[in-house]
Parts: sequence; C-alpha cells; structure tokens
Amino acid sequence: MTRGQSANTASIFRNGSLGTFEPVTEHFADHRHRWHVHFQSCCSTEIVGVRTTVNRREFVSLAGAGAAAAALSGEPVLAAVSGAKIKAIAFDGLAVFDVRPVATLAERVFPGRGEEMSALWRNRQFEYTWLRTVGRQYADFWQVTEEALVFSCKALKLELTRADSDRLMQSYLELKAWPDAPAALKELKASGLQMAFLSNFTAAMLDQAVKNSSLEGIFADHLSTDQVRAFKPDPQFYGMAMNAFRLRKEEIAFAAFGGWDAMGAKWFGYPTFWVNRAHAVAEELGTVPDGMGKDLNDLRIFVQARQ
Repeated sequence: MTRGQSANTASIFRNGSLGTFEPVTEHFADHRHRWHVHFQSCCSTEIVGVRTTVNRREFVSLAGAGAAAAALSGEPVLAAVSGAKIKAIAFDGLAVFDVRPVATLAERVFPGRGEEMSALWRNRQFEYTWLRTVGRQYADFWQVTEEALVFSCKALKLELTRADSDRLMQSYLELKAWPDAPAALKELKASGLQMAFLSNFTAAMLDQAVKNSSLEGIFADHLSTDQVRAFKPDPQFYGMAMNAFRLRKEEIAFAAFGGWDAMGAKWFGYPTFWVNRAHAVAEELGTVPDGMGKDLNDLRIFVQARQ
C-alpha cells in the first residue's frame, strides 16, 4: 500500500464517516446527470459503461490517466467487457463490512491520536500479511491484526493497556454491513448467483460479521486465507473460489475493497469490480479493474448486466 493510498484509505475512517467528495473536473460536474449503466450487444461484446459511447480504449484511458478524477467523483466507471456470463461473486470482506467503527473506537481510546494510530495499524496489517506470505511464516489474520496493533502503539509511543487492546480487537468482532449492502446482496442472491467471501479474515471473524448484519443464508462457506495459509495477492488465495464454485475464472466476479486487491484479482484472471468506498486513486500497476463504483449497488448493476 502506497503512502498516497494510505492517506486515501485513512480518509474513510475520519470522524466515522466518508465525508463529502465532489467531482474534481468540469467534465464530471457537467456530465454527472448523463452517467448511467448501459448494456448493449455488438459483435459478441458486452458494453457496460457509464455512457453509451464508452468503449474499451476510452475506459483504459479514463481509468489510467484519469482514474483519480473518476474515483474522486464517486461515479461508477465500468469497462467494455466480453466473454462468459458471471455465475458467482467472490467478495473481499471489507467490500461488505464497514470498518469505520474500529477507528472511531481508536479515537476514544487515544484522543487526538486515534486517526494516526488507525492509519498505521491498517497499513501494518497488510504489510505483515504480505511479509508473512513471502517469508512463508503464516499466522492468521486475527494474530496479524493484534501484532500490527501492538507495533503501531509502540511506534507512536502510545500506552496500550491489555484492556484497551482487548477492546480494540473486539471491535473487529462487532463489524456490521455497510448500509447499502443487505439489499444489494439479497437482490444478487435472488438472481441466482453463487456468493462467498474470499477474504483475509478468519472464518470466525466472517461468521460474526455475517451474524451482526443478519446476512445468514446469503453466502456459501467462507474462503479464508487459513485454508491455503497464504494471504492476498498470492494466486493460491484467489484460486480457492474456482475450486469452491466449480467455475472458470471468467465466470467469477471478484468484488474488491482495496485497489491493490482489485489488481491482484485482475492479474489472476477474474472479472474484477473495485468497490471504491474510499474514493481512492487507482494503483499504477499496468492494468485496470473491469469496473469501479462507490458501493454494492454499482456492483449489482455491473454483474447483472453480465448474467
């Protein structure tokens, strides 16, 4: 995760809200009313875009050179896509579950320093997962999260009592779905799609978040990194969905919360939708996701157009 992305990610936690994001270019401001989802068949290619004139080349240009403006506008950006129909969706946990309450609690525990601590904590969580995967020193995400918390407090010279550590860790067992998620997920389920979490979270963490959100019966068995003892973006991790759904890569959409995770899934070969809730800038890694939007309603439109 880059420093620039860290700042964008941290903004999602600030004061427990996403804040207000406005379009940063005249083009997006003047044409906001024209943005919509359009589906068209032409030469066996499905065009899923924000305007009827969008094509693959235009999208690559938009999501590459102009991705920052698109992301900050909060509008859906959907690429020209072709190939097999989507039959299943694999979800990153944070695309569904809202982690802002963790940072809100951190601010109560460390007044005036909670935002800073939360940003470092989140960064170290992922850095530790990557290091442990590359170094073949796997530990589950619960342990990684606690180790990252301890490091962050030491680095910032914050006193972390056992009681405060327990409270902050417990907050990960109290996560609930983003407000848009339940209705969108139920509609996707009703359309006949298979759905499962493909997540760094442990199965126990996912079970609790599903229960907290009253989403029982929506998802198949969880696909946790514990099953392959490797974190994202290791190909072993992404490959679990193919085995679980018994489908080809191109038949499984991956819904990512982080831009880097969207790139990992795209490299693996999944049709990838970036649920860009943080309005972050796209990663510079030589490719773009197949679609991008602000919430699961945009994901729903993207997937249903390809069913």
